[in-house]
Amino acid sequence: MNQQPSLGRSKDKDGGLLKRSLTSLFSLMGLQLGSRLLTFVLNQALFRLASPRAYGTAAIQFELILSTILFLSREGVRNTLLRAWPRNTTIHTQGSTSNDDHMPALTNLSALPIILGLPVSLATAVAYATFASDDVRRQPHFYMALSTYVFSALSELFSEPMHNRAMGEVRTGARVRAEGLGITCKTLVTYLVLLYDSTRPDSGEFALVAFALGQSAYSSVVFFSYVYQMGYPTFWPTRLAIRQSSKATASRSTFYRIASQYFDVSSLYLSLTMTGQCIVKHILTEGDKIILSRWSTLQNQGGYAIAVNYGSLVARIVFQPLEEMCRVYFSRILCPPAEAKSTSTGAEFDRRSLGQASEILLSLVSIQLACSVLVIVFATVYLPIFLHLLLPSQYLSTSAPKVLAAWIWYIPVLAINGVLEAFFSSIATSQDLRRQSRWLVGFSVVFIVSAIGFYASGFGDVSLVYANTVNLVARIIYAAQYASTFFNRNKTAHTWKASTPTWQFLLAAVLSYLAISKTKTHHQAAILLQTKGRGAILSAIVMSHLAQGVGMGLCCIATWWLTSGRYLVRRAFVKTD
Repeated sequence: MNQQPSLGRSKDKDGGLLKRSLTSLFSLMGLQLGSRLLTFVLNQALFRLASPRAYGTAAIQFELILSTILFLSREGVRNTLLRAWPRNTTIHTQGSTSNDDHMPALTNLSALPIILGLPVSLATAVAYATFASDDVRRQPHFYMALSTYVFSALSELFSEPMHNRAMGEVRTGARVRAEGLGITCKTLVTYLVLLYDSTRPDSGEFALVAFALGQSAYSSVVFFSYVYQMGYPTFWPTRLAIRQSSKATASRSTFYRIASQYFDVSSLYLSLTMTGQCIVKHILTEGDKIILSRWSTLQNQGGYAIAVNYGSLVARIVFQPLEEMCRVYFSRILCPPAEAKSTSTGAEFDRRSLGQASEILLSLVSIQLACSVLVIVFATVYLPIFLHLLLPSQYLSTSAPKVLAAWIWYIPVLAINGVLEAFFSSIATSQDLRRQSRWLVGFSVVFIVSAIGFYASGFGDVSLVYANTVNLVARIIYAAQYASTFFNRNKTAHTWKASTPTWQFLLAAVLSYLAISKTKTHHQAAILLQTKGRGAILSAIVMSHLAQGVGMGLCCIATWWLTSGRYLVRRAFVKTD
């Protein structure tokens, strides 16, 4: 079980897989871009209707409850199914594997999150209701909103069998339509309820209920959209045909004998191992919300939440789809389980697949490093100017402005960590996962110590962003070292130096920063926006400053393309031909 799986050898499939993965990536990015642009407009009104206290409770504490239930119930199963799903199953071969002996076991495994979700949701809800502060519980309809969030999480888990099938068959369109419609309905329902609440004499009474109903609308719409496109799935595991003789299972444990009647035991063990690891990873991922919910005021929680909402737009539109594409792509090209099981003497690797995987990984990291440089250069200059445009007046006195400024430095490490950990989770054995779990415990200590240190230094809620940055840097080093060891062990050229930006691009970025930040126009535009607010956006000074930034940005992109971008794309696609 801890044995390294073998690799596929079909050149046509490898090339086709990359093209399907890119199609999936662009579809997911289109989903995020379209839905986020629509919800961005609605959110502008939503932020002005909800008080920082209500928004902080919903976006920090209730979202923590939701993510805890969903992440612990489904993440391990999702990652396992990406690796276990038959490689030849795609949108072009739907139904072709319906008679495959392996498919009933995978179908049963895809229903496991529903079973896990019941105890996880109950324990999470009871623990939160018990330890929530009195200030939180005194808000109107708190328990009704909490119950609705928990019910929404369980409803969303019922979509997992269909979601896993769509991802396994690379049916990105089904997911795009389901989640895009769900996000839109969620924002619209929340806005309408808040709008109604604002017209009542006791305004603000139904603020928490509005967010809860929006989340319920999302889970319901996603479920029924999947059902409409893919039909009703199996929500409970069914007994499999006997695949081993009674003599073969007689010496096994009771758990093994029972589990083997419903699941592929190796896949089940892997999913449980990944689920156990998710506990530590979830604490690291949501550590800022955990700390905020206990030690920060509801007012500042609202400010932190709105800042993270804006700061994570880039992550949700670009980085999240890219990470998910990487999981599918690397899982397929480096880990087809059907072939891995047939190998009993050791690891056998196809040189072409290894070379392609290395090239794609280096290219992705190189592109993300270049994008990170652009984000840091231009966002640090233009963010202070647009704070009064982005944030409602009631949030300017919270921690939101400082948190947004810190997110500029957090976005690059978030992006790179996502791709590297997607690669790790796609090829890691159970032994690798256990080793990483031990390191994650150490990383959690790094996060806690960093957060305490930054808080003690007077950084306030911004400390959580900087502590997360330190934590992710440590995880990046671990994942990068793992990738280097993996390729070196298999005698495949892989040097991270190849992914670093060229000196020409870095020079263009530095000159652009000096050109847009050290001019009189920049200071005049900043003062004008601070005094006149949104009314100054169309002034000649601000528009001139924006045009200067766009011009410098295009120069940087052109420099990157001429010095490295075109070569990266060419090398990546040559490997698939």
